[in-house]
Amino acid sequence: MPAKIKKGDRVVVTTGRDKGKKGEVLKVFGEENRVLVSGVNVVKRHQRQTQRDQGGIVSKEAPVHISNVAHADPKDGSATRIGFKKLNDGRTVRFAKKSGEVIDV
Repeated sequence: MPAKIKKGDRVVVTTGRDKGKKGEVLKVFGEENRVLVSGVNVVKRHQRQTQRDQGGIVSKEAPVHISNVAHADPKDGSATRIGFKKLNDGRTVRFAKKSGEVIDV
């Protein structure tokens, strides 16, 4: 079965301290069922100085469990579930169940 959430998808956080925030999926960790979303779950990390990078405290995104995010509806941006359907040309595409909009173009 094809994946419901892929890199580049617009998602909404449904639970946790970042509830309601929207962002784009930067990376999917399939084995751990986690996704990296831009601007969500930002943590501060102490980074050692290297020849290329300056040391200090760096803010970066941490992965979020895939069950805590939902697709953003292409029409109004609210959270929606995803379904699959076959088009006339034989392709299987994802669509938003709330509005019926096709997500894969």
